[in-house]
Amino acid sequence: MLRFRRWMQAGAVCLLAVVMLGADPGTRFEKMGHAMICTCGCGQILLECNHVGCPVSPVMIGELHAQIDSGGSNTMIFNWFAAKYGGTVLASPIRGGFDNVAWIAPMAVFLLATVGVGFLIRMWTSRRMALSAAGPVVGPLVGGDALRERIRRETEY
Repeated sequence: MLRFRRWMQAGAVCLLAVVMLGADPGTRFEKMGHAMICTCGCGQILLECNHVGCPVSPVMIGELHAQIDSGGSNTMIFNWFAAKYGGTVLASPIRGGFDNVAWIAPMAVFLLATVGVGFLIRMWTSRRMALSAAGPVVGPLVGGDALRERIRRETEY
């Protein structure tokens, strides 16, 4: 009974730890700030732009705070930033619409290439099996011993 009680207590602690991990209000800001790129031309993540006196990142961070405080969803906020700064502000495309192609196309190409290579290998092995089942090739060798003798003479020093 004591062992069961300890397991229940450990399970409750783990459950509370998992539930409390998402309790920080700054995590949404951190996630969204790390999903956007600073538009000053540095190509760095918005919250990690380390230019001294960067004129763009403080403005964008302030706008991000304002958008989060206004209560919009993540998708709405990303769309707002994309409309204002262009699609390059997003570190990765938003899921939905035409942007799904950016997520699906690489995986589809990889899977099709894998299936294609597998089909090609299977075709080669079945062709080899068909040739070996037909038996050895019957007929005179082209050149045969005379060709081997000529090659041996031409390659001697």
